[in-house]
Amino acid sequence: MTRQFFLRYWLPVLAYSLLIFVLSGMSRPPLPAGVQGNVLHYPEFALLAFLLARAFHGERTGPPLPKHVLWTFVLAVAFGATDEFHQAFVPDRVPDVRDWLNDGIGSAAGLLLWGAWRWIRR
Repeated sequence: MTRQFFLRYWLPVLAYSLLIFVLSGMSRPPLPAGVQGNVLHYPEFALLAFLLARAFHGERTGPPLPKHVLWTFVLAVAFGATDEFHQAFVPDRVPDVRDWLNDGIGSAAGLLLWGAWRWIRR
C-alpha cells in the first residue's frame, strides 16, 4: 500500500473512527437541537461503512468483491460493538444492544449507498 493510497482511502476511515470514539467518550456529546442520540446511530454508521467500502475497493474499476462487502459490514458492526462497550466506562452513558443493532442497520444502509454511488459513477 502506497502512502498516497493510505492517505486517500484509509486515513478518512481512521479519522472518522477516532471521531466516533471521542464523541462516544463524552458524557454529553454535542447534538443538534431536538435530535435524540439514538437516531444518529444510523447515519453515523452508514458513513463509516461507506468509507470502509470505499477503502476496501480502492481504485478498482470492476464490481465490488463479495469479501470486501463482507469485511466492511463485519468491521463496521464490530466497531459498533466496541463503541457500546466503551460507553460502559463513560459516566452517564450505558451500552445498549438496540444501539448496536441500529449501528448494524446503518452499516447495511451505508453499504447500499456506497453501491449506488459506485453504480452512478460508472
